[in-house]
Parts: sequence; C-alpha cells; structure tokens
Amino acid sequence: MLKRLLELKPRDVPTRVALRNTISVVLPLVVGVLSGHVGAGVGVAVGALNTMFSDQPGPYRLRAQRMLLAATGAALAAFVGSALGGDLVAITLAALAWGVGGGMLVALGPEAGRAGMVAMILLVVTAATPQPPHLALLHAALIFAGGLLQTALAVAAWPLQRYRPERHALATVFGQLAVMARTRTRATDPPPTTQAVQYAQELLHGAHRSRSIAVQSFRVLAEISERARVELLALGDLREHFTDPAASTAVDHVVRLAADVCEGLAEALVDGATPQRATQRIAAMDDAITALDRVREAASDRRDARLLRIARARSEGLAGQLRSAARNADFAGSLGEMRAQAVEARLPEALRPQSALATLRANLTLSSVALRHSLRCGVCLALAVAAERVLELPHGYWIPMTIAIVLKPDFAGTFSFGLLRVAGTLAGLVLTTLLVHFAFDGTWDRLVLFALLCFGFRLLTTVNYGIGVALLTGLIVILMSFYGDAPGETMLPRAIDTVIGSAAALLAYALWPTWETLRLRPALAAMLEAYRAYVRALLTSDAPAWTDARAVARARRTNAQASLERLAGEPRHDRTLVAFAEAVFANGNRLARAGMALEAVLLDAGRLPAHEALDAFGTRADDLLARIATAVADGTTLNLPSLRGEERRVAAEMEETLPDGGDRHLAAAIAHACDRLADSIDTLSHLVGPAPAPAKP
Repeated sequence: MLKRLLELKPRDVPTRVALRNTISVVLPLVVGVLSGHVGAGVGVAVGALNTMFSDQPGPYRLRAQRMLLAATGAALAAFVGSALGGDLVAITLAALAWGVGGGMLVALGPEAGRAGMVAMILLVVTAATPQPPHLALLHAALIFAGGLLQTALAVAAWPLQRYRPERHALATVFGQLAVMARTRTRATDPPPTTQAVQYAQELLHGAHRSRSIAVQSFRVLAEISERARVELLALGDLREHFTDPAASTAVDHVVRLAADVCEGLAEALVDGATPQRATQRIAAMDDAITALDRVREAASDRRDARLLRIARARSEGLAGQLRSAARNADFAGSLGEMRAQAVEARLPEALRPQSALATLRANLTLSSVALRHSLRCGVCLALAVAAERVLELPHGYWIPMTIAIVLKPDFAGTFSFGLLRVAGTLAGLVLTTLLVHFAFDGTWDRLVLFALLCFGFRLLTTVNYGIGVALLTGLIVILMSFYGDAPGETMLPRAIDTVIGSAAALLAYALWPTWETLRLRPALAAMLEAYRAYVRALLTSDAPAWTDARAVARARRTNAQASLERLAGEPRHDRTLVAFAEAVFANGNRLARAGMALEAVLLDAGRLPAHEALDAFGTRADDLLARIATAVADGTTLNLPSLRGEERRVAAEMEETLPDGGDRHLAAAIAHACDRLADSIDTLSHLVGPAPAPAKP
C-alpha cells in the first residue's frame, strides 16, 4: 500500500492537451478580470476545470459527446446546489441522491465515474453559497459555458485532422511492437502491447467508430498489426529454444530489423507521411531471412534445424505483413481513401458494451461493487453536508467535497487517495499561501501562478495523485481568492476539513468494506474460459473466430489482473490466494503465448489439417481447461490427467508428415505449438490439484 502512495506512473497526458485545457480554464478568468466581471469569469473557469478530465483520447465524436455530458451534469449539479443550498433538509436529500447516482456511474467505467464525482463536488461546493433560482440558473449556465469552451477547443481540429486519433492509436501500436521486438520476454509474461491493441480495436470497431470508406485503411492496418504481433511473439519465443547461439543470433537479427520497420511505420502514421524508412528496412529483412537457410544447413542439431525451418516460415509471414502495412500506411487517412467497399466492422459480441440502463440495472444488487460504492457515497455525502451545516463549520463544504474525492469502490484506492489527499492538500495549502502572500499578491501575478498550477495539475495528476492534489489545492485557493477569500485566513480551516473528510471516507469504507477476495476467483475463471475459447477456435475454426476469441481473452485477462492488483492493495489479504493467482496468471500467459504461436502457424494454412490425433488433442485440451476454470472459480481441487499422451500422438503423426515436402515446416510448427500448449495446460492442472502429502519422517 505504501508503494502505491510513492510510485510515479508514466505521464500519459500530451503537453498539447494540457496546454489547450489550461487555456480553456485561464482564458475566461482573464476576460473576466479585463471586463470587470470577475465572478462570471470564475464561473466559466470552474466549468472548464470540471470538464477538463473528460478530454480523453478517442474519436472526435465520442470526445465531444463525453465532454458535453460532463458539462451538462456539472451545470445541473451546480443549479441544484445553488437553488437548494439554503434549505438544510432539501440539500441533505439532494446530497444523498447525488451521492448514490454519482457513485453508481462507476459501473459504466472510469470516465462516467469521474463525471459522477465532479457532479457531487459541484453540488456541495455551490450549496455553500445559496442563490435564488434565477441566479442559480445563471451560475449553472456559466459553468456549462466553461464546459462548452473546453469541448470546442478539444474538437477544434476535427475538420482539419479528421483521422488524427486513428493514426495516433495505430502509431502507438506499431511503436510498442518495435519495443516488444527489441525486448526479450519470458514465456510467463503477458503478451505485450495489450492496452494499445485494445484501445485501437475500440477506436476502429466500437460504437463511436467512423463509418467512412477511408477508415477501412486503418482497419486493415489494425488487422495487420495484430498478425504482425502474433508473428513477432512466435519468433521471439523461438529465440529461447535454440541450443546453437548462431541460430538464435540469426533469428534475433530478423526480429530487430522488424522492429526498425515498425518504428518507421509509427513515425509515418504520426506525420501522415510516406513510410520510406520502413520500406527500406523491409528490403534488409528479406536478406536476413535468406540467411536463415544458410544457418539451418550448417546446423548440427536436428532440433535446431527444425526450429529454424519454423523461424523461416514465421519470418516470411512477418515480412509479408509488414510489407502490406507499409503499402496501407502510404494511403491511410483522408488524403488517400481506399477504393474498397465499406464493410460493417464491430467488436466481438462479448466485448460490445450493454446499454447504460441495462448495465445499471444489472448492478442493482448488494453484491455489486458499484451499488455498495454508491450507497457509501450517498450516505456519507448527506451526513457530511448536514453535519457541516448544523455545526456551522467555516469552509465546511471541504468535508463533503473531500469525501466525494476520496471514496473509491475498492479499499486500496480509498486508502491511497485518502492519504495522498491529506498530504497533497496540506502541501498545496502551505505552498500556495506562501507564494500568494510573498510573491504573487497582484491580480496578474495570481493569474500567472494559476495558469502554471493548472498546466501542472493536468499534466501530472496521473503521474502521482499526491502531486496532482497539491497543485489542485493551489488552483482552488487562487480561484477562491478572486471571490475575496484570503488564502492565509482560509488555510487552517481547509486543512482541518480535509483531514476530517478523508478520515470519514476511510471510516465509512472500514465499516462497510468491499473486499476483492470473493471476486478474484470468478475473474480468474472467466479469464481461463476465454483462453479455452481461444484454443478451441484455433483447433476447430477459421481465422475470423481466432481474432474475436483473442480479443475477448485479452479483455478478460486485463479484468483479472486489475482484480489481483486491488486484492494485493488490501490489508491482511490472503497471501495464499495471491500466490495462487500469480501462478495462474503466469501459466495462463504461457498458454496464451503458445496459442498465439499456433495462430502464427495457422495464418499460413488457414486452419489445422485434418488429423485424428489433433482432434483428440483438441477435445482433451478443451475438457481440461473447462474443468480447470470450474475448479478455480469454486476453489476446489481436482486430480486431472495429463495432456502429454495426446501431445505425443500429435508429434508422432506430424513426424510422419515431415518427409512429404511442402508441409514440413507446418507439421513441425504444429507439433512444437502443441507441445507448448500441453505443457501450460498440464501446469495449470497441477495448480488446481490436491496439495502433496507431507513427507514421512
């Protein structure tokens, strides 16, 4: 838990995004100061500030919709808070309703959850200064105008760079493929570039995708990147199985040249230019692939020679995919629309999002993390609002505001956010108060400091929440100073209220916790079921089914990994369960990579050849994985038979195929992939087996 407090994550907010978000927040304040309407400027700036974090990557249409919904929710919360703030009972009930409703939005994803939190914050903050309905409506309109300004700048490039999000998403995938090719990974590591691939898939095939013919070029590139990823992973794994260093070096040379090609493709996609560098390196790849034949002919080890035959086939497949990617990258986007018939492209059915109402209805049960979180938020927010009103605490709205920020659906999130909120707020209050008092006491000085803090807040919050809170606290102190709140006079009450709010949030979670222990096993079982479907698709279906099954398996693994991380952040967590889950992940990753190696082979053949031994292997593998998933979900133990007998029959049958000429590399590759599949499935069987009997004294 302490590690989570101190860790610095990679910065994921581009400088240009932080700059345009800062302009949207600072500009209204500057105009308000110049025109003498500071209050109006503050209102618009608050609206822009609250919509800022909805400016996330994605298609422009989705970005606009997301930001407009956030702006509307913020304006509505501000109106209700201002209009009902003078009535204790009414504002307490409103806080209860906003807490429950905003908390439930976590069921729809992090973006919706963040919008719900912003609405809760605005409700309690605006309630501190009650207004008659017509003025409350005016304040809400100003906040909505700030959201509109933020949205307008976020989508301003839409007419000029219509396909920029798609190009950059694919550039990220190819850039990560280059890193993946240059990095040696273990068989127990998860397949790389998962997040980038998932995001690109959602962008190009999700509900908000563009349906223009030009986007077909991007979809072709996305499919090519997936196939290239499979080929690269297969080649990377082969490097670890050679006994002759010369063979490993030859394959490594091909892989590194492929990394150069991927890097060139990424640069071309970002710039919208012709991928000349990628084309040049593909020619060098062809020479390196030819050199594999010479190494194979000189190999003294029969196994190395067989693996080199597989490597040659995989290298040729990879070069073909990258050659096709270079051709499509040259014509991707609005300047080079593909002359192709537009086809409907959707996410696999298992990944298509349900309607928001259906998702919320499905979470209306006390076993739901979202419902428990929403009830905690509603009750805590209502009690905090009522208490600070009854006790007439100075700047008491900071208590419910802090509760809304700190309370998260999981313990680790609430704990870390609570401590970082306190530390960041205290640091921000002290630092900003000193700066304003001694160096930035003029109006324009404060505006400059406000702009710097806003830029840093947007840029660094995802790096470390404590840093972000310190900067946000400074932002709020300066913003409220334009309303006449002297920073020095409000520092101590705000610090005390922050500590009280954080302590209340932690206490509320401790009284009614949601532990991850009961959710990890079902998440692991869902992951294994998805792997089972992927292996079954490889052994029985054609190429389209492989892609869909792989996408579902990737998403299930991400969900299970998140569950494990939440469990590891809880106090007194079940260390045995964590160790078991980590072992399942490691061997599940081996299974996934073995499946991807088999898929790389099948990209040449279309599907597995008809062999009785392969059919028996597939049937037994499917049965074992189903029973393993059930045992993981139920926490039971099973004595499962080994898959090795079926795998040996496959190897023997493939050996008989080897002298037939053209299918030699295919048969050898299938036997090698089945060997890896059997090894990973047998290890998973061992994990759910009974504990070994203690040794006799």
